[in-house]
Amino acid sequence: MLWMLLTLFYGVVKGLREIVKKKSLEKSTVMEVLFFYTLIGFVILLPDVGEVSFIEPRLLMLVAVKSFVIFVAWICGFKAIREIPVSLYGLLDLSRVLFATLLGVVFIKEDLRPTQMIGILLVAAGLMALRFEGRFRAKRRADAEPAETKEAAEEQAASKAQDTGSEKKPVSRMWLFVVLSFLSAFLNAVSGTMDKVLTKDVSPADLQFWYMLFLVLFYALYIIISRMHIDWKKTLKNHWIWILSILFILADRALFMANQIPESKVTVMTLIKQSGCIVTILGGRLVFKEKGMLYKLLCASVIIAGIMIGVL
Repeated sequence: MLWMLLTLFYGVVKGLREIVKKKSLEKSTVMEVLFFYTLIGFVILLPDVGEVSFIEPRLLMLVAVKSFVIFVAWICGFKAIREIPVSLYGLLDLSRVLFATLLGVVFIKEDLRPTQMIGILLVAAGLMALRFEGRFRAKRRADAEPAETKEAAEEQAASKAQDTGSEKKPVSRMWLFVVLSFLSAFLNAVSGTMDKVLTKDVSPADLQFWYMLFLVLFYALYIIISRMHIDWKKTLKNHWIWILSILFILADRALFMANQIPESKVTVMTLIKQSGCIVTILGGRLVFKEKGMLYKLLCASVIIAGIMIGVL
């Protein structure tokens, strides 16, 4: 059961990371956060460099591919979380359960038990229910208080426009970031599947070192090629990035250790990871004063029920 506890630790820390990500983006750009986030994380690993060993070229290439997958996934995810509520992003990110399960069954040939199938269906149902969040909030406002003031009327009209699609530009922009969230979830699922394959031949310490090194190089190359302006002093003073890096290193080490345990299964681990959505939803309310928490918690309860059934 150790691998389950390690994965649960990763899930809770992951939920905290989503909150810290959004806070860090209030003071810095997406690329500034991503580059310094990975660079600081890599520097934290340097004291253990003496224990890191060279791995064979084939495995090193796979680690580079995994890093590139995460490189793209994080750009998509950070752009999305900057624009949409962190609680909504946390729920959309749960779609990686579906992607990871499919990848685990197809590529790693893991068995899919009936309880896991039921769990996946519940997770999918919870995600689908998010589509009706706008209508739920509009109905609650209508039941609670008629739109008498100009401000209330405008808010009700905006909510209606989002549901009917009459305001195409805002809705289209919102859907762009929803798509980016799903793309990030899919790529993270690909990375998680690769972790299971790689940790059969690569130790957690080696994998984390080389993976982080490649990430730093990818982001540095992106900044150089695109000639992007980076405010070095301001970004280094953004303490949220430092916190994010520490959480990232701790969570990933726990996840790699869990993957190395032979009994661990990608499909079950992916379900357990999503327990962090509760942390994200609560953080959205407590830290960012986001609304619609009741409906999101209802969706999350369906998803968490699916996770619990899936790991039985």
